Amino acid sequence: MSAKVIITAALTGAVTPKEKNPHIPLTPEEIAKDAYDCWKAGASVVHIHMRDENGIGTMDAERFEKTAKLISDRCDVVINMTTSGDHRATDDQRMLHIEKLAPEMASFDAGSFNWMPAGVFMNSPQFLEKLGRLMMEKNVKPEIEVFDSGMMDIANYYVEKGVIKAPLHYQFVLGVLGGMSASVKNLVYLLDKLPQGSTWSAFGVGSGHLPILMASLGMGGHIRVGLEDNIYFSKGVLASNVSLVERAVRIIKEADKIPATPADTRQILGLKGFGK
Repeated sequence: MSAKVIITAALTGAVTPKEKNPHIPLTPEEIAKDAYDCWKAGASVVHIHMRDENGIGTMDAERFEKTAKLISDRCDVVINMTTSGDHRATDDQRMLHIEKLAPEMASFDAGSFNWMPAGVFMNSPQFLEKLGRLMMEKNVKPEIEVFDSGMMDIANYYVEKGVIKAPLHYQFVLGVLGGMSASVKNLVYLLDKLPQGSTWSAFGVGSGHLPILMASLGMGGHIRVGLEDNIYFSKGVLASNVSLVERAVRIIKEADKIPATPADTRQILGLKGFGK
């Protein structure tokens, strides 16, 4: 049987304004609609950020709750909530929605770095330990977001310390200025550091989108698409979240693989299950 590939749709992010692409969803209603449409198109996971009334990233727990309910009332897509996206938020504010809502998945950004030219993307050891222990308590699967190779060692450290539990699911984030560039060589290097039994996904930012998608499929990984990472379908042609998912589905099928359903994804990643 063909391999099953998880498609994650990263719907909005915390930064890119609607002026750059009118398809970027900002409100809970817009984000939920895109989540449903992407699920219909073949995505089994949606990665969600929240925006405030001015379109700026926010960690508002009530917005996460409203958006998650709008999504789960319509479909069984796996909801993966960010724990970053607002540099103004305190550590506690970055975790409040995880404590309150206990989603199936949430991001665990495994380290700090200079996100050029915006500033420092801060994930202190103290924050990561508190976040990891909260995820363990709430049975939330951490998605280990890796921007540079040292973050693999940080994740290993927290496994050894009992803060997070293996097997881990890694999301390799390539192409952010300040992290590893979006090259196949870098992806291969990261895979060589992957602990046995792990699952993984990867994406390239901007022009790195398709090369990393193709390489991930060729090397047996899962993929992420969406307007958080890439606002263009092709050079000069704006994308929508649905158009990026639809193309990913076509490429997966051409590679003689099949898109994973939400049920498949829950089994592959060992999630607690829809509505639990």
